[in-house]
Amino acid sequence: MTTTPFQVTVARLVVPVGPDDHTTGPDNAPVSLVEYGDYQCPYCGMAHAIMLDLLRLRQETIRFTFRHFPLTNVHPYADLAAEVAEAAAARGRFFQMHDWLYEHQRSINPRQLMVGVDHFGLPSDELADEVGAHVYLDRVRRDFVGGVRSGVNGTPTFYINGVRHDGGYALDELLEAVDVAAESM
Repeated sequence: MTTTPFQVTVARLVVPVGPDDHTTGPDNAPVSLVEYGDYQCPYCGMAHAIMLDLLRLRQETIRFTFRHFPLTNVHPYADLAAEVAEAAAARGRFFQMHDWLYEHQRSINPRQLMVGVDHFGLPSDELADEVGAHVYLDRVRRDFVGGVRSGVNGTPTFYINGVRHDGGYALDELLEAVDVAAESM
């Protein structure tokens, strides 16, 4: 009788963080934390508040990157919200819009998205035209495909130094994972 040994595979980030990514934190941080998220996902909304605390507590330790993973089959405006975030990014306002989208995620719809655009004083007619023409959809899709290739199967999904974090995303769990990753550098 032959047996086949179990293979344990670790999901890894296939697309490395690059200059086109939305990042915050020190370039030389010992920990790279990548999140694949969806602006309408309630779990991502909960994780966002935790991320803000985590980044505040480990601001010298973490380089944070956000990538889009809109689950459009359950969140009808997730693509649209991601495109609005990208339009804001083209004007240097990605993380401001990112935070606003999570703060207002329960009311995300096309009209509410324009409220966010107006809130930041962005040119609403220009953004509406760009989003209507799906100028940024390729960027959103590129993030999504990279996530699929990296083993993302739901949101939020985190990668710590290129390895998928399969633990929970409570603050204490993420702090421990980040601290372990920082110590191993």
